[in-house]
Amino acid sequence: MPDIDLTDRDNFAYFTNVTTRYSDQDELGHINNCSYVAYVEAGRVQFLSGLLNRDIHPGIDFILARVVINYIRESYYPGIIEVGSRILALGTKSVTTGYGLFKDSLCVATGESVTIFFEVESRSTIEIPIDIRAALEANPKQAHRAGTSQ
Repeated sequence: MPDIDLTDRDNFAYFTNVTTRYSDQDELGHINNCSYVAYVEAGRVQFLSGLLNRDIHPGIDFILARVVINYIRESYYPGIIEVGSRILALGTKSVTTGYGLFKDSLCVATGESVTIFFEVESRSTIEIPIDIRAALEANPKQAHRAGTSQ
């Protein structure tokens, strides 16, 4: 897949709204850097949870291997962070997802994570199931699931 500008809201179809909390602030009065990891987690979990049908793929889950946050501008409590989520790349066993975090229509941060497909009973990584890979390659923005999740 080509380089995707994660600061551009148009590059996302799937959004998760996260309400900022008073406790997300630091002594400087802005949202603390560690809070953004939790916002990305909320977006990642919501986005990826819709990819696995437990009836078709029982015993398969995801494990997080890597997460990176790029801080772009300060943001402040109170408010809603809209976390846009999309697929950036597919490996043999992994999915790289990208995130744009928007507050008041401005991108305040971007993120990436690498998540690995995992067979729970054997506690081992597995290849991405063929049907899931085909669906992700065909629609990396997951536009058919578009909207805002809370």
